[in-house]
Formats: sequence, C-alpha cells, structure tokens
Amino acid sequence: MPENRTAAVRPGQVFRSPVLFLAFGFGAGLAPRAPGTVGTLVAIPLYLALSHFSQGVYLALVIGISIAGIWICQRAAQRLGVHDHPGIVWDEFAGFLVTMIPAPVSWLWTLAGFGLFRLFDIWKPWPISWADRHCKGGLGIMLDDLLAGGLAAVALYFLVRLAP
Repeated sequence: MPENRTAAVRPGQVFRSPVLFLAFGFGAGLAPRAPGTVGTLVAIPLYLALSHFSQGVYLALVIGISIAGIWICQRAAQRLGVHDHPGIVWDEFAGFLVTMIPAPVSWLWTLAGFGLFRLFDIWKPWPISWADRHCKGGLGIMLDDLLAGGLAAVALYFLVRLAP
C-alpha cells in the first residue's frame, strides 16, 4: 500500500461508504486541520452516551469498538490505498474511550481526558512510537491510539486519586 498520507478524500466518498463514514468518524476526519483532534472532540458525545452504562458494559463496548476498529481501519486503508490516512479517526474514538475508563463522569474529567489523550497521541512516547512505526494494517492503525489511551488512562487514574 502506498505511504502517501495526504491522498485527497472527497466528502462524497466518505458519506457514500459506510466503512469510510465510520473510519472518518462520521465525517470528523474530513477536517482540513487537526483531524485527529476533531475526531477526539466528536468522540466526547459518544463517551458521554456510553458513560451511562455500568462499568462492565462500558468496557465491553470499548472492546467491541476497538475490535471493530481494526476491521474498519483496515478496510478504509485498503479502499484509500493509504496505510494510515490522517482522516481515519475511528482509532481516536477508541483511544479516547480507553482514556476515560478510570474517570468520573464530569466535564472537568472529560476535558482532562481529552488533553491527556491528545498529548500521548501526538507525543508518542515508547511504546506508542514503536507500535506506530512497526505495526501495519488495521491493527497498526488502532494500536498506537489504544496505547496512547492506555497511558492517558493511567495518568488520569492518578489525577483522579490525587484530586480533593
């Protein structure tokens, strides 16, 4: 698959294809600047909706979204002919949902989780950087964001514990 990460994608392509519609986060990935950040913003209402479920159901849904994401991202990458097109933001959805696992439901913790997830996703400390460079396909697209979400969740867990 070519590595041209800037292949042009038209809105019509995204809105006519269920796979691209999901991979592009319901259209968020079409943002001309910072599509990953926009994708994470669009994930906030999804998180708020899922946060009403019990912790066990929430975890099951996050696992399902993540497993589905491997297939969705793989199919989108194949369709676009690009390994990890910047517009593919389903991985940001899953990573943000992982980040929010230890958080109490409030706007303060949602914003903290958003900031921590974006920090780890952009900074890519090890092992995120290793996964980003070495894992390909749908799993590779998803794994670096799931790891970023995991590290952000650990940081958020300790912030929650330290909060008065």
